[in-house]
Amino acid sequence: RIMCMKKGSKLNEVFDRLRDGLDVVESIDGIQFATSDKYGYVTSCPSNLGTGMRASVHIKLPNLTSDGTDKKAKEVASPLGLSVRGTGGEHTPIGADGTVDISPRARLFIKEKEIIQNLYDGISLLLEEEKKAGGAKAASADGPYAAFLASLDEVRATQPQNLCAKYLTTDLFNSFNDEQKAILEQCARTGVENPSSALGCYAMTPSDYDVLNAFFDPVIRDYHGASADSVHITDWDASDVGENGVLDMSKLGLDELSMRVRVGRNLTSFNLPGAMDQAERIEFEKTMLTAFDKLISMEEYGGQVYSLTPDFGNGEENPNKITEEEYQELVDAHIMFKNMDDDPYLKSAGIASDWPYGRGCYVSADKQFIIWFGEEDQLRIMCMKKGSKLNEVFDRLRDGLDVVESIDGIQFATSDKYGYVTSCPSNLGTGMRASVHIKLPNLTSDGTDKKAKEVASPL
Repeated sequence: RIMCMKKGSKLNEVFDRLRDGLDVVESIDGIQFATSDKYGYVTSCPSNLGTGMRASVHIKLPNLTSDGTDKKAKEVASPLGLSVRGTGGEHTPIGADGTVDISPRARLFIKEKEIIQNLYDGISLLLEEEKKAGGAKAASADGPYAAFLASLDEVRATQPQNLCAKYLTTDLFNSFNDEQKAILEQCARTGVENPSSALGCYAMTPSDYDVLNAFFDPVIRDYHGASADSVHITDWDASDVGENGVLDMSKLGLDELSMRVRVGRNLTSFNLPGAMDQAERIEFEKTMLTAFDKLISMEEYGGQVYSLTPDFGNGEENPNKITEEEYQELVDAHIMFKNMDDDPYLKSAGIASDWPYGRGCYVSADKQFIIWFGEEDQLRIMCMKKGSKLNEVFDRLRDGLDVVESIDGIQFATSDKYGYVTSCPSNLGTGMRASVHIKLPNLTSDGTDKKAKEVASPL
């Protein structure tokens, strides 16, 4: 199955690139595509004979899908020779914002160029019907966002825990200008498409928490249980913690523990992952290589970079690219993150887009200091080791952060109100998660963590 896909507005670009790619593949000695004098290109299923081609676009039809189904869209599309499907393919639901997948049905007894022309003509006619279906509603203040706002209303009524839906009312949404509305819709999309979310939103740029503050501020303070005047204060000085900054777990009668501390960080000069396209993801990775090179040159770090990015574009090879087998080994060793495309929350937010471009990690020589790049945040920086002194991972993480941010061109995004900026409002502030693995056989003697949670929750 040979395909070409991209985001853009010129339909012929994917068609032309596919044709060129096919020419390259079949020009190789020993490769000859099977054809039939009667039926064109040979395929396993007779439905695909002929061109073997399926050309499709994802298009928003909020008015034709205002009832939550693609029934009206199919009624319009069918006479045009177009199929309407959900965004995930056959038998999948349409997008919460009215997005559907449109493609010509014909494969056989039709020319390739006619398929792409039919798709273009069909979209044009479909958009005319979409406009008619909108009527007066399309001219209202929330016209292009009508389906999105209607879905928010439904989520608000049925999922009271969803903070995005709770605070993003139609009146608040319409108080923003057109450019801000477009960004806000992206921020809130995951909460609409995943209504059971507790938060339901992600920031798209480091400035969103300021520009869209009328929405984000109540969400943040509700989630974190903060007062209206609370301001985050950053303080890494742990000299007065434990015994002069030493937190020795062996004095609690514990043996060696698995200890880990991580933070989320984002650079001011790039969009947050949800708004990045493939080119920006690659550019971010190349920017971070300077920091990784510095760490590798330092005796206390060393190590190497493992990248999933197939190439850097324009014929530029990626010197750090690893194989699928090497990637799986890193995942199994809990060093690398899993395929983000499997996470529906990240997928809806655009954070998982363009996988695997711009994804990978730096790992120190002792495998105790790790930097993920291209995950939920631009960077997830962590320190982990087995030992009994909890402060050791904390101190090393702080030192590593200082090294990274000391490099020209690298500045972590912060907010005067919320501390370090992260994609998800749940991680704002320190962006930190500190954890240990600990045995509690008595509190878990029933085979569950229920008793342990009862003790831990008040703490």
